[in-house]
Amino acid sequence: MEKPTTCLLSPADAAVVIIDHQPQMYFGVESGPRDAVMNGVLGLAKTAQVFGVPCILTTVVADTFSGPIISKLQSVYPDTVPLDRTAINAWQDARLKAAVQKTMRKKILLAGLWTEACVTFPALAMKNDGYDVYVVTDACAGATKAAHYAAIQRMIQAGVVPVTWQQVLLEFQRDWANDATYPAVMSVIKEHGSAYGLGVEYTEAML
Repeated sequence: MEKPTTCLLSPADAAVVIIDHQPQMYFGVESGPRDAVMNGVLGLAKTAQVFGVPCILTTVVADTFSGPIISKLQSVYPDTVPLDRTAINAWQDARLKAAVQKTMRKKILLAGLWTEACVTFPALAMKNDGYDVYVVTDACAGATKAAHYAAIQRMIQAGVVPVTWQQVLLEFQRDWANDATYPAVMSVIKEHGSAYGLGVEYTEAML
């Protein structure tokens, strides 16, 4: 595995936290197409899986309000039990803090619903506690476009770095000569990479 670098994300120094991708939370999404957000979080989850990056799943009041984590996401990590909580700010949950600390990683990639609350609050808190925090913008969504945009801007002003899921995938891969992960990376791109994925399928078919 490549040694950690200070300027680029590396699988060796990153961890992913996916927050509250649950049915009830999706019902309230109005900042963009829900299927695009779901595609983004699945792409991110599979990226973490390909590169052996720790991925922590969380839910909020799953049994009484928000429902279980979306099944497509759970199926990527079938043996992972999401950490369910009541606090809006997931970083207030001691179990999540312990899970993040256990990874021994300082670069945390966050994705979740909704951007303006369940993503922003832990992002700012983690940043305050000394973590390098990255928000995966296309795996997040808000109750309105304005809410999502304002939340991203607030996080940026606090030093949180915006990225996208496919950017993370390519940053982890870094070199197409990395044969160990190349087939799996191309599989994720074909499944979730939209036009890029279609282009890869076309090229493979023609060659």
